Amino acid sequence: MSTPSLNDLIELGAISEAQGLQGQVKVRPHSSDPVALLSSKTVWLSLIPRRDAGVSVSVEQASLTQYKVKSAKMHSGNVVVALDGITDRDQALALKGARILVARDAFPKAESDSYYWVDLIGCQAINLQNEALGEVLDVTENGAHGVIAIGDAANKEIKYLVPFVKEVVQNVDLPNKAITLDWQLDWQ
Repeated sequence: MSTPSLNDLIELGAISEAQGLQGQVKVRPHSSDPVALLSSKTVWLSLIPRRDAGVSVSVEQASLTQYKVKSAKMHSGNVVVALDGITDRDQALALKGARILVARDAFPKAESDSYYWVDLIGCQAINLQNEALGEVLDVTENGAHGVIAIGDAANKEIKYLVPFVKEVVQNVDLPNKAITLDWQLDWQ
């Protein structure tokens, strides 16, 4: 498999530590439900700076390394992963800090009325009055539910932090990159 574009890869977590003596790594997932990480057969590891750090990184600079996943399981809020070719604790420790990336097209199909947050980023948000609220810039979790940050993508200015709950989110149209919300322009 050839090295994919960084735009085709989604960061799912970071290696925080070695796990045991057999070369397994402990991954701190970015999601509370890391289904894509648990089901991936292939991952890419990178020690490049994060994209949101303001650093422009090309594929040549990325030095991505592909690994086949032998196993992945949840353990105490982390994902313990065994990678092909990593057979002892020293090799696993050498990967500490590496970011885990997976090709977006390798994600399992989302259930109906479920969405991968990465797919929401870039969607145009409108309210029930058909007024433009802005573009979805980010999606985070606050413990109780997801929160979508909506604003101006050109200057990365966030105008609204909107709870991603069914009472507010009326419709998600991923093919047209649009989200309809029960939200007013003057709500902050």
